[in-house]
Amino acid sequence: MVDNIPPVLLFGYGNLGRGDDALGVLAVEVIAAIQLPNVECLTDMQLQVEHIIDLVGRERILFVDADVSCTAPYVLETVTAQRDNSYSSHTLTPAALLYAFRQVYGKDAPLAQVLRIRGYSFELGEDLSTLAVQHLDTAIRRELTTTTNAY
Repeated sequence: MVDNIPPVLLFGYGNLGRGDDALGVLAVEVIAAIQLPNVECLTDMQLQVEHIIDLVGRERILFVDADVSCTAPYVLETVTAQRDNSYSSHTLTPAALLYAFRQVYGKDAPLAQVLRIRGYSFELGEDLSTLAVQHLDTAIRRELTTTTNAY
């Protein structure tokens, strides 16, 4: 651990008021309740340039989000720094956030992956869909508890 910062950051993002868009936040909240050593959990509605400071001192970052187009139940993939159309002061993709980190700190961000959980219903005020709840449970059991326990 560097300066008492856990080496793994689990970062879930999404809108709790838009049905399945809440999947990333809910997944990270479940892991946060377990209180795993060396894992810090963070949630927000969206990734913003200010979040680059949360990446400092990490060995690994795992972003968790809902996705309407990925293969069910989820997809886990490595992400690298890349300037894209989201590169602005408001909402960013994980790749754009890693790119901003490189621009500010002059070095690559830590190893990063994105866990995209398949969602179906993203309308304002909707509850989680039945299939999304199943995918959330699968992602937590198969991926989040095993990958975060490795640290």
